[in-house]
Amino acid sequence: MAERKPVASWLTDMDGVLIHEGVPIPGAEAFLKKLRESGKPFLVLTNNSIYTPRDLHARLTRMGLDVPIDNIWTSALATAKFLDDQRPGGSAYVIGEAGLTTALHDIGYILTDHEPDYVVLGETRTYSFEAMTKAVRLINGGARFICTNPDETGPSTEGPLPATGAVAALITKATGKQPYFAGKPNPLMMRTGLNAIGAHSETSAMIGDRMDTDVLAGMEAGMQTFLVLTGLTRPEQVEDFPYRPSTVVDSIADLVDRI
Repeated sequence: MAERKPVASWLTDMDGVLIHEGVPIPGAEAFLKKLRESGKPFLVLTNNSIYTPRDLHARLTRMGLDVPIDNIWTSALATAKFLDDQRPGGSAYVIGEAGLTTALHDIGYILTDHEPDYVVLGETRTYSFEAMTKAVRLINGGARFICTNPDETGPSTEGPLPATGAVAALITKATGKQPYFAGKPNPLMMRTGLNAIGAHSETSAMIGDRMDTDVLAGMEAGMQTFLVLTGLTRPEQVEDFPYRPSTVVDSIADLVDRI
């Protein structure tokens, strides 16, 4: 097996790697500090499309984690980049929050329910029957179906919540149309993120806590992959998958000295 080149840039998932239920994971602050001091390009990624990078920067700052706004990459930004490449200056009917609507506004998209080019589904805590019905009718009328991410559930202090993937399944059942998912595990999110920081997959690494999104996306984008065991994937589950991460570590603290 060919030896990999040294890691010159880092991508890391946020939930389960740097934070857990609103609390920093031990080692996260030291890891980010060393990254900033090293001058190496890096991104903190999340499939959650609710928040803008500015929102996430403020939330992380309150937790004691310093991540510059330009170093945050969300599925909403990846979706906007994809749509801007596909159909510049287009229009979309959006189900989602400020993270998604702001990203689409910033690329010059018109948000409308009148013959939109796309129906774009993102994360929200207020999915409405009316909005989903409108989405179904627009897709049946010819709008293309795009989703920020395929996550079927999301975390909360009360337990799992239905997420974008679950609502997408409802719309697919009603229309017969499968969406295009821009977020992880689509390697598109990794590649657009790497392009945003001028990095190359051959000398980049992806850190995540999920085999089915983080590791898969990183692997398919051609990066080294590090699985941390502070999130959803347990050690005994690694062998359940037909692919493996490059390295398995207990937590982000074990990667500080690798920067």
